[in-house]
This record gives sequence, C-alpha cells and structure tokens, in this order.
Amino acid sequence: MFLGPSKPVVGKASGIIRKPVDEVFRFIGEDFFNNYPRWSPEVRELKRLSDGPVGVGTMGRQVRVDCGRRSESDFKVLEFQCNRRAIFAGVGRAGDASGSGAFKCTYDVSDARLSTPCTRVVFTFEIPELELFMRPFEKLIRVAIEEGAESTVRNIKRLIENG
Repeated sequence: MFLGPSKPVVGKASGIIRKPVDEVFRFIGEDFFNNYPRWSPEVRELKRLSDGPVGVGTMGRQVRVDCGRRSESDFKVLEFQCNRRAIFAGVGRAGDASGSGAFKCTYDVSDARLSTPCTRVVFTFEIPELELFMRPFEKLIRVAIEEGAESTVRNIKRLIENG
C-alpha cells in the first residue's frame, strides 16, 4: 500500500489589536527576536544566526518544548513587507534527516478600519506535510495547531495592548 503526501495541517487565527499598524508590525516583525519568546512561552531558547535588521533572509534557531516534547529548528525569514506581512519558515540543517524544518508561520497585519487606530492581525501556522509516523495523530495535531494559533494571537494582543 502506497501512501501519498498528506494534506497540509493549518491553524489560522485573527484578532483586532487597539494599536496602530506600524506599532504592531514593529512588535511582531522588527523586534521578533526580543518578543517571540514573550508571546510563545514554549520557546526556551532563541538565537539570531544573522546580523542586521530583521528582513528577508534573516536566520534564527529556536528550541521549543511543546507538550513535553523538545524540538530544535532553524528558520529563515521568507517574506518581510513592512507594516504588512512577515513569513518565517523552518529550514533543515545539514545532517538533519528528521524533517524538523517543515513549518511556515505567517503574520499579516492591516488597518482594521475602525474609528480609532486598530490593527487586524492574522496568524497562520502550517505544516506542509506530516511525516508518516505522525499521520495517525493528524486530528490531534490539527486541533493543537489551531489552539496554538489562537493562543498566539491572544498573547500578542495582550502584550501589545498592555505595554
């Protein structure tokens, strides 16, 4: 029996933050290496692997503990449109056959068009393909990713609005 590729596993959440777009994007994108561990408490270590301001090509390494499972992954900024979008994607490391680089996180920000300066944030987390050994747990993984996306937006909102 041949098993083809699995469907991507995607979690998506959005929210309105009562701050202007430039402030929200600065927090998420430009100050990513300072703030990411604050909105994602599963991040135990975060290291910047490249110099200069955050932008396309910026590299980083994270160590996370999710549900008691420790993982380490390298990632790269794939897209960086100031005050609009930042995309981070896992990249495999030399000699790493685990496939642990396969993820993509997208942060979209836009003016919420309300009477006061507010920003709509849409966060999307995607695993393009589940490894074979993970496929029996696909439903659980989908639920965990959806809950994680919602938690991410909630945490970003709380941190930005409360200073």
